Amino acid sequence: MRLTDNRYSAERSQFELALRMINHEARTKTIRDCTGLSDDRIRKLYSTYFRNTGRDTVKRRRGKSPQQISLFVKTPLNQLEATTLIALFCTSLLLRIDTANKVHTCWPRPDVEYGHRVCRAFETYVLLHPAPKISFEWAWNLLQNISRNDELYLAICATCRARYIQDAYALDQRRCPSCEISKSSRSMPA
Repeated sequence: MRLTDNRYSAERSQFELALRMINHEARTKTIRDCTGLSDDRIRKLYSTYFRNTGRDTVKRRRGKSPQQISLFVKTPLNQLEATTLIALFCTSLLLRIDTANKVHTCWPRPDVEYGHRVCRAFETYVLLHPAPKISFEWAWNLLQNISRNDELYLAICATCRARYIQDAYALDQRRCPSCEISKSSRSMPA
């Protein structure tokens, strides 16, 4: 078998994505959704490439993926980071925003290319926010939730007209996280 053989390229891409997602501490179900690999195969990849290599920094998360939305709107800083992720998902062609400000997914279901795009957007987010508040699994949750347009939606700031993520069931002051952060920093005594 030569690695350049076309017939092995799809399988190699699945493995590369699985390793990339394991490195981001994605849960088994999330990896399976994108790669199509079995749970057992994903666990073996982790054992082979991460657990027995002395790299203790990568952990395997157990249980279900997060489903709540409160993390994204808890503080203006979290809201700003979640909004950054939405912008990166749009840039990665995972989401699109229509003229009515509704968010739509660009992919019918996750696949290998979708997974690579999510990883690329998340890696860019980590570069922009050196101490990120949102993990890969939470970013995955955000991507799934925002496209439903029910609990989360994109609001428009009354001050600067920027779009920002907002909880549909919370009181909206119509102020984006950037304006909120700058307002609170101005009101602090020196």
